[in-house]
Amino acid sequence: MRSELLGNKDFLAGLLFLLLGGFAVAVAAGYPMGSTMSMGPGYFPTVLGAILCVFGLYLMACGIRAGGSNIGAWGWRPLALVALSIVLFGFLLDRAGLIPALFVMFFTAAAAGREIRVKEVLVLTVVMGAFAAALFLYGLKLPYQLIPGFWWIS
Repeated sequence: MRSELLGNKDFLAGLLFLLLGGFAVAVAAGYPMGSTMSMGPGYFPTVLGAILCVFGLYLMACGIRAGGSNIGAWGWRPLALVALSIVLFGFLLDRAGLIPALFVMFFTAAAAGREIRVKEVLVLTVVMGAFAAALFLYGLKLPYQLIPGFWWIS
């Protein structure tokens, strides 16, 4: 039974959530909690950590109930491409602007899948580009450009 649980992805994911939530609660224990109306610095990490712990316990219970091993082989290519897409976004944001950085990020991450649907990724890029521009550039007034050099759209 013990080796079956170590090969069960639900049990392991639940254990990870439980450990991360417990760590968040432990770190937040040193800060004042406050109340819901007047939150202290320890309120949010404590609540979030507790939610992670409950979710982790639920996943662990699902894994115990299902039993058996259900972990497959690691997908190194998708893992590498998704990580690369995040790194490329961070690298390109200041140099190429928000829209080109999003374009590269979405298409690199989409290449991690089994098949790339170019039209869907392009629509996602346009929608997320408009949302990101509205939220970050115009709403929050962050100092990024949509596309450097094109002053009339930045």
